[in-house]
Amino acid sequence: MKNIAEIDKNLAIETSIEREGLCFYDAEQAPFQIYGIFKENGMFRRMPEEIAKTVSEGVYNLHTNTAGGRVRFITDSPYVAIKTEYIPGKMPHFATTGSCGFDMYYEYDGMTRYEGTFVPPYDVENGYESVLDFTTCHERVVTINFPLYSSVKKIYVGLKEGSVLKPAPGYRVEKPVVYYGSSITQGGCASKPGSSYQSILSRRFDCDYINLGFSGSAKGEKEMADYIKELDMSVFVMDYDHNAPSAEHLEHTHSRMFQIVRSAQPHVPILIMTSPKYYRTEIQEERMKIIHNTYMAAKNDGDKNVYFLDGRKLMEMVEDNGTVDRCHPTDSGFWSMACAIGQVFEEIFKVGERNVY
Repeated sequence: MKNIAEIDKNLAIETSIEREGLCFYDAEQAPFQIYGIFKENGMFRRMPEEIAKTVSEGVYNLHTNTAGGRVRFITDSPYVAIKTEYIPGKMPHFATTGSCGFDMYYEYDGMTRYEGTFVPPYDVENGYESVLDFTTCHERVVTINFPLYSSVKKIYVGLKEGSVLKPAPGYRVEKPVVYYGSSITQGGCASKPGSSYQSILSRRFDCDYINLGFSGSAKGEKEMADYIKELDMSVFVMDYDHNAPSAEHLEHTHSRMFQIVRSAQPHVPILIMTSPKYYRTEIQEERMKIIHNTYMAAKNDGDKNVYFLDGRKLMEMVEDNGTVDRCHPTDSGFWSMACAIGQVFEEIFKVGERNVY
């Protein structure tokens, strides 16, 4: 693959990074592979713009946030750099490295390891550049995770000239797990993108995924259910309890969303979860019962591919200590969630081996 400057000198990437032989490549071009997001009208998106508009203003405003986005490739370069153009999303209770940063993991010799975070500057506005150095040089599968709450327009990957650059192997579970839910689903408030529970599960089970978490805006709309039911997926994780405005709203929409997806995909495993709360109020107990009723109704109808997780189980390892504000998980909170969901995935992927591997 040619350095982008060799294709068009007008596209040469200006950089202050000092590394021997540094060449930048457009991550949208092969052999790079992008997962979880796609490019449309100059922005990376998690769902089509026109469909997002029909759901709600909140979903439309957030659908360009790149939660769950990844770029993967194989290289033996001694370093990996990035240069990005984007609209950062900053919040007082959220580490900038999670909301606005990219991070990198690599696979080598059967192990997956965290290599580091491309830390954005504190005053980041329109994009930034960063570089991570490996301590050894050999071929490895590299995954760069996109920011959880920022809108990315462009990303370039910098490698040493002459380095190996090949496509990464596909995920073992090729059809993505689709997650739908709240700000917690979107990744708030992980310290880095790779600490979201979906990213943890992706590494554990070697599975692709799509993050349809919409901060404050996941309300079980019919338009969203109609979109999700058409996705080719291995598992659907349904987790919007926290954003339903009231118990009455939840009761009106929860079973409906399940039925819409189930009618279109009668055999896909569906995991229904309640809000990750270890200590619940009476209202939260009522909401838990509504969600459990959806699960029990499906089981009583003979559905053998429906699963349920109580929010207490999700936070069992950390209780309220795994949050930044008694709501949004820290990295330890997301780890607790991933462990609980992982127990269900072990059963799903074993039972559904013919379909998802």
